[in-house]
This record gives sequence, structure tokens and C-alpha cells, in this order.
Amino acid sequence: MIDDNTINRLRVPVGKTIRVSDYDPGWAEIEELKDLGRDAVKQRAKIVLEANRKEMSKAQNLLYADNRFSLLIILQGMDASGKDGTIKHVMSGVNPQGCQVFSFKQPSTEELEHDFLWRYARCLPERGRIGIFNRSHYEDVLIARVHPELLAQQKLPPSELGKKFWKRRYESINHFEEHLTRNGTTILKLFLNISKEEQKRRFLERLEKPEKHWKFSEADVAERAYWDQYMKAYSAALSATSTECAPWYVIPADHKSIARIIVADLVVTAIRSLDLKYPELTEEQRQAIEAARQRLEAE
Repeated sequence: MIDDNTINRLRVPVGKTIRVSDYDPGWAEIEELKDLGRDAVKQRAKIVLEANRKEMSKAQNLLYADNRFSLLIILQGMDASGKDGTIKHVMSGVNPQGCQVFSFKQPSTEELEHDFLWRYARCLPERGRIGIFNRSHYEDVLIARVHPELLAQQKLPPSELGKKFWKRRYESINHFEEHLTRNGTTILKLFLNISKEEQKRRFLERLEKPEKHWKFSEADVAERAYWDQYMKAYSAALSATSTECAPWYVIPADHKSIARIIVADLVVTAIRSLDLKYPELTEEQRQAIEAARQRLEAE
């Protein structure tokens, strides 16, 4: 398991302005891994991840049985930061009946006829379940901030498009998330922090391996020209929306194995933090169980 000091360093402090560049996308944040080689780190990560998967399975089972709370995992990051792989490798230990994944692309015509939070609210996890947003409502303060021309599609009242627009949008997000937490949804917000150099390496890998060509998009490469603007947008969004009820965690994502064990640890910790317990049986239910047992034994 990851020690508390490391987790605390990855958590974005509430009420403070941060810069994404303040966080190392490698593994330097994790003291005990600094002196290990890449292969040793990957091997250790496999062991830790497998242990976390087993713990996650137990925790999810209890979450489902308790049926009072839900967990919403929000994954944000630049292209090739490992969002899909994190979902695949970290969540492979959970029961798919109790977990749903939603990937949000460009909004549809119907979605653009509603407020920007509408399409996300429709996909929230039910009680007892885990929901994963692969990209999320934060796209509307990230991509839309880097490409403000996209706001024209949202048909917003002209009076809203003033100097305080982004501040108000952050407030809407914070109020939305506060409402969810008050009603039993724990929100785990993870920014997969990849360096520009590592993104380039992964893009080149996609181009070199035929089995990864399907992942390639010219738009992904084109967006690299806006890297600095995205980092500013992420820094502003994380600073404004890391709250007591829903803090952000900046996950070092240059090394996939490190990112995955941290995410798995955070998921397990989030579920364990809830007041979960198996439902207590009534006396009538106990009697019914005993009667069923006796009937079966008598066959």
C-alpha cells in the first residue's frame, strides 16, 4: 500500500493555487522508489497492484451489499496519459455488475440543448455501485477554455459570457459535487499527469505498432501545440475545484505501473473510508433461512 505521506503530497490542497508543473510526472514523489531501477519498480508494482485488486474486490462487495453509498471515479488527463489502461488494469478485479464506465466524447445535439452538467448527471452511479468517468464535466473547463469557440455550441445567454464566466462554471461544478457527496456519492478525482516528452513517446509507439494504429488520431497530435494552454487550464481548474468533499489527486503518469498502483490504492481507501456494513437480518429473515436450510437437508 502507498504510505499516507505520499498520498498527501499528491492531493491538491484546498483553497490554494497550484501549478501542474509543481508535480513530478515520474516517480520522484514516491521516496521508496527513487533508488530502484525501472524493471524493479515494474515488478514491485505488479505485486502491489495484485494485492490492491484483491482488496478492491472485497471492498466493492461490501459497498454493493451495504447499498447506501456509491463511488464516482473521475479520470482526467492529456491524450495518452493512460486513462483507458488504468481502467482496464486497475478495475479488472471488480465485479462488472457493480461497475459502469462512461467515456464522454463531443456532446450530441440533444446534450447541447441542456446545461453542461446534464449529460454527466444522467450517468451517475447508483447506490452500491462504482461509476467511472473517462473524461468528465471538467472537459467544459479544460477543452472549452483552450478552445473557447466551442462555447458557441452551448447556446449560453450572452449575459453569462463575461469576465466571471470561468469562476462561475467552477462554482457550478463545486456545488454539483457537494450535492452528490451530501447524498452518498464519494467522488475520487484523479488527474493523470503525463509529461510532454512521454506523450510524444507513446504517440510514436502507436505509429510504430500496427495493433495500436486504431488509437492514433491526427487531432491528438495537433493538440500538442496547445500544451502550455492546457497546463494553465488544468492548473486553474484543479486549484478552483479541489474541495474538502472532493479533492483532486495528481497522479504521476509517466510510468504506467506506478500510476496504476496509486489509483488502486486510492480506490480501496475511498471505499474503506465509508461506514459500510453488511445488512442485518431481521428475526423473520433468520427464521426463513433456518426453515430453508432444514427443508433442503430433509430432501
